[in-house]
Amino acid sequence: MRLRNITGSREVIAQSPYVIHEDTLEARPGTWGEIFGNSAPIHIEIGMGKGKFIHTMARLHPDINYVGIEKYSSVLLRALQKMEEEELPNLKFIRMDAEDICKVFAEGEVDRIYLNFSDPWPKDRHAKRRLPSREFLARYDRILKKDGWLEFKTDNRPLFDFAVEELEPAGWNARVITYDLHRDPALMEGNVMTEYEEKFSSMGNPICKYVIFRS
Repeated sequence: MRLRNITGSREVIAQSPYVIHEDTLEARPGTWGEIFGNSAPIHIEIGMGKGKFIHTMARLHPDINYVGIEKYSSVLLRALQKMEEEELPNLKFIRMDAEDICKVFAEGEVDRIYLNFSDPWPKDRHAKRRLPSREFLARYDRILKKDGWLEFKTDNRPLFDFAVEELEPAGWNARVITYDLHRDPALMEGNVMTEYEEKFSSMGNPICKYVIFRS
């Protein structure tokens, strides 16, 4: 039965062979090589939404293992539908809160992290919940390899300004910062767009991006 005909997203996710479950022994720090059955690099997207970006990346780069992380079951279900239509052996999903990222990835286990059009959490009191905040950068620092890096894209300029301001106190450096990604031919080479990126760029909204690494 096709996924779109099944009601109850949590039940579908619990039974899906594409999902690694954070609340079981399936997902343990240091075991992702075993889960994929190889020693390929691991790239993760935190807050993957409907999964267009990470599914496309996994198809384009079969020599890299991808893990898509999403908090909401109803959204993750859309990514599972894509996998049903085009199954990729180098792509797995996990439904979890990003605050617990260090519980499922070991120190230095991840080669690259993607943040795409993350929730801006606009109220000041919620700043530490923002995925590019210094609190989350400290978590990424633990799981990312020493020569790894993080890429962040958004059309939300206040969120991007906040993210850039967080770099120095968090001990990260910028390799690339652009406030209009789609006007930079070099950065657009190989750029894979998310659903939000397609929507907002078609409306004329400039897309901001940075690529960062640890000091």
